[in-house]
Amino acid sequence: MRISRTSASLGALAIMLLGAGIPALGQDKPESLLPPGFNEPVTTPAPAPPPRPRPTTPATTQVPRPTASGVVAVPTSGATDVPDAPVAEATPAPVDPTLPQVTTSVRYEMPDYARRSLASVGAAGPAEGALGPTAFRGADGIYLEALMRYLDAPVASRWLSIGLRRALMARIDTPARVNGADFAAERAWLLVRMGESVAARAVVQSVDSDNYTPKLYQAAMQAALATGDPGALCSLADQGAKVARERAWLLAPAICAGLAGLPAKSTPALNAAEKAGVARGIDILLAKKVAGTGSRGRQAITIEWDAVSQLTAFRYGLATATGTEIPDSLLKTAAPHVQAWRALSPMLDTRSRIAPADYAAARGVLSNAALVDLYGALDAEDDQSIAEIGVARDLRTAYNGATRAERMAALRTLWDEPKTADGRFARLILTARAVARLPVDTVEADVDRVVASMLTAGLDSFAQRWRSRAERGSDAWAMLVLAETDSGTGYSYGDVSGYAGKNDGTGLKRRMFFAGMAGLGKISAAEAESGARSLDVPIGNENGWTRAIDRAARQNQPGLVLLLAAIGMQTSDWHGVPPEVLFRTVSALRAVGLTGEARMIAAEAIARL
Repeated sequence: MRISRTSASLGALAIMLLGAGIPALGQDKPESLLPPGFNEPVTTPAPAPPPRPRPTTPATTQVPRPTASGVVAVPTSGATDVPDAPVAEATPAPVDPTLPQVTTSVRYEMPDYARRSLASVGAAGPAEGALGPTAFRGADGIYLEALMRYLDAPVASRWLSIGLRRALMARIDTPARVNGADFAAERAWLLVRMGESVAARAVVQSVDSDNYTPKLYQAAMQAALATGDPGALCSLADQGAKVARERAWLLAPAICAGLAGLPAKSTPALNAAEKAGVARGIDILLAKKVAGTGSRGRQAITIEWDAVSQLTAFRYGLATATGTEIPDSLLKTAAPHVQAWRALSPMLDTRSRIAPADYAAARGVLSNAALVDLYGALDAEDDQSIAEIGVARDLRTAYNGATRAERMAALRTLWDEPKTADGRFARLILTARAVARLPVDTVEADVDRVVASMLTAGLDSFAQRWRSRAERGSDAWAMLVLAETDSGTGYSYGDVSGYAGKNDGTGLKRRMFFAGMAGLGKISAAEAESGARSLDVPIGNENGWTRAIDRAARQNQPGLVLLLAAIGMQTSDWHGVPPEVLFRTVSALRAVGLTGEARMIAAEAIARL
């Protein structure tokens, strides 16, 4: 599959929900930490006997589609047109039956007690910050897979993205009418498109290799390429080449033979693949380069990108694995989520990961702690000549400056420097804990950005200490009102109309503030109805999407609520999110017990507009 910028046609799903509202996703304790447990064995209970395989192809379902009015229909049955699975390349390679068969792995029979059941599949549980096993209770599996397949990532809200990751990574009960391995494949494929490469790999690896389906083989390839780790495929290479039959899988056994230190098997197989047309040019050279990194590899392969016009997942993954630098001109041909893959990749040096870190942080892929660690590593390196070192030094001053004035000056420098919206928001994330160390009586504090910064990391209790410094009607005041834990109706529409909003020439921030207040239940139903008429926010409109998310909320299906919320916010810019969508979002999140996430998303809307 080519890695290309999101097409305009996929953006239609964002338009189809403009008349509805969908709750976003967050964490039980609002803090954007990456789920723990990566690179560690996942502890699972002793499994029940494996269930009988369920059909992997849906009998009936219908994918949400835009209607003439621009509103999504969320049906329950109908003909399906959902593709079987993602593929590693757009066009399957020709297969030559005379190619030598390379065996790189030995299959071992696991005892019954060590096998993991497909009845419950996932990489993390509530203890690691994921949702519980019943997150999708009662939901139809085919319907869920269709929603995942057609979700156009990224979504507008950082907190929504974090919550969606928590739902997709969860060790959940497999829904009805789908195979557990296929359901894991759809979740992993969506995580890859969100930029969550490490999370996708964890989900793929939560299924025993004996239970892999063609769809999961394809998702496993995508996750391995996104993480730049072709070695992760070696235990699956032989069977994957037989089942998946795509170019990348056909080359995998030969590559893995090279990684295993068996050049006598690897080299002839790769040469035969090149001759048969399975791969040529840059693709076969990259495959040979990876194979040559094994213990007995002797080939020196030079990679020239001059004749390459498109960066594919295969090329990205193998180049990253071998430390081959990809030209900036090619990286620009890739979809934006590739930036998040790079920010997460331990194969790249710190400087290469810093460049895409702003995008990854703004999308919830990198947490405040991860971003600070990245700049801390840069500050500790010997090369002090690069431009980013100034950011690392200012961050150090923001934490440890000799005076309050010095720390505040460093924070202002960090906040004012970026020229893009992602860059400015990423700096608020970067400084969250440095800001939390500031005394409330700090002179000349930029209260609006101080509060916004702390809330990006879910430090709401620290932010509330600044309530006395937040002028009524200011952005800081609005964010603190939305973020406070008290859900009583202690406010009125007068409080909403009294909020002007900084740089709010169109009135969008005021409408967003109203939508958040109404959705969080901070104003009465009567006040909400009156405010909706005054501000022209149609919070009472109904369509297929609103009915679906309301139904999921009533049935206490937090996983489905989060997924539908993402469907409603699938735009990269908060200016593309209608206020009524925010209203439905936070309202549904409250209904399923995700109040903390609802508060953070409502406050985020003010911070990012």
